[in-house]
Amino acid sequence: MHDDDASLAEFGYKPELKRTLGNFHTFAAGISYISILTGTFQLFYFGISHGGPAYWWSWPMVFCGQLMVALCFCELAARYPVAGSIYNWAKRMGGPHIGWLGGWMMLTATMVSLAAVALAYQVTLPQISSWFQLIGNGSGRTDAAANAVLLGSILILFTTLVNAFGVKLMARINSAGVAIELIAAIVLIVLLAAHITRGPSAVTQTFGLGAGQSLGYFGAFLTASLASAYVMYGFDTASSLGEESKDPGRNAPRAILRALVASFLIGGLILLFALLAVPDLHAKELSVDGLQYVVLSTLGSTVGQIVLWCVVIAITVCELAVHTAGIRLAFAMARDNNLPAASLLAKVSPRFQTPVLPAIVIGLVAVAILLINVNQPQIFSVITSIAIIMIYLAYLMVTVPMLIQRLRGRWTPAEGTFSLGRFGLPVNILAVLWGLAMSLNLAWPRAAVYNATGPQHWYLRWGAFLFIGIVAGGGFLYYWFVQRKRTGVLEGHAAES
Repeated sequence: MHDDDASLAEFGYKPELKRTLGNFHTFAAGISYISILTGTFQLFYFGISHGGPAYWWSWPMVFCGQLMVALCFCELAARYPVAGSIYNWAKRMGGPHIGWLGGWMMLTATMVSLAAVALAYQVTLPQISSWFQLIGNGSGRTDAAANAVLLGSILILFTTLVNAFGVKLMARINSAGVAIELIAAIVLIVLLAAHITRGPSAVTQTFGLGAGQSLGYFGAFLTASLASAYVMYGFDTASSLGEESKDPGRNAPRAILRALVASFLIGGLILLFALLAVPDLHAKELSVDGLQYVVLSTLGSTVGQIVLWCVVIAITVCELAVHTAGIRLAFAMARDNNLPAASLLAKVSPRFQTPVLPAIVIGLVAVAILLINVNQPQIFSVITSIAIIMIYLAYLMVTVPMLIQRLRGRWTPAEGTFSLGRFGLPVNILAVLWGLAMSLNLAWPRAAVYNATGPQHWYLRWGAFLFIGIVAGGGFLYYWFVQRKRTGVLEGHAAES
């Protein structure tokens, strides 16, 4: 048996997916899911409006916390480089029940995230040209929302087709897009640095946003920190492609760390220099148009539009990476007969050597979720926020069982690859504490997040607890009474004895 396939045998699987991805491909998958240009351009306005320029400090804070999680994932990626990493890791660390729940929550969150990322087209394309406002002229009450659904559906159709035609095509497009995104991000940093108008003390300004809050500015900062927490996740995608990567035990851990560290450095500098270069730090447009306003007002319309086109490319490859990760997760769960119509979802196309049906199903579900945004954008923003919480919770379903395994002396890292050594236990503890704290911060019933406009509704304010309770509770009841009795590697996917 090939060394790359040894971990598959431990799970009882036979190799089915073609190994074609190299170092840069796996790195690109992780960094395109995080997608610095997508996240910073989509969420800068939120951070600045709720925390002022001092919200910037949430970026290194979130990085430090997510780094603890990523280090734990690196050990797991070196030991178990298999498709649907979160599901299989949770299953291996915590047992089949925890594995199913972690996979179910991650899969649900991924489909919502696919719809959420697609909405970023509406934030950027109409600012490049009014031609992209295909529905109405943008002044109507539902023009923007309806146009966002149309543009988003076109993007999801594109990622569905690319993923259906095989991982090699996906990797080529994704890698090219990531290369463009990285070059554009570095050029943007240089251009913004050349237009700096104020000193670094600007990132200590709070604009008095903590006044009247029970926790003072700390409360405002925790709200604003969601703008960073919403960006720095998805680095596990690099390991979810483990069955299609060359030497994944070594390459996946490196790809995870490189993707997270590069995203932190590049994104942090973009945000910092944007705050130092914008002509007016008090401009109300900062809280409405965000980084798009900074780029256009600082660099001019010509250069600004070039940057915005690069943002469109970043959004596209981010969407592609999210879709790809969801497909591998669905395939991994279906291979264990842990989803309805599992035999169909787990079928690998002999021509394209990729699971095609999950690509189509996930794309259709994402478009259906998008349709909610037409007349209920506030509810959609609630669901989007909850999807991020579910990803953080899915991560906890890996790090908590892993910590228990460490405390019981049952965790052994792979020899000769990535290992935390004696730092494993403290890093794992910090990863769990961070995950719990940030999940609570994300779910806190803030009107600013869950009921920002219109009349106040209790079910929106408490939407995180209600929605996650329904998804997790209802899903697990289905598993316990129906799916649990069917669980087991499907015959066509089982390793030969």
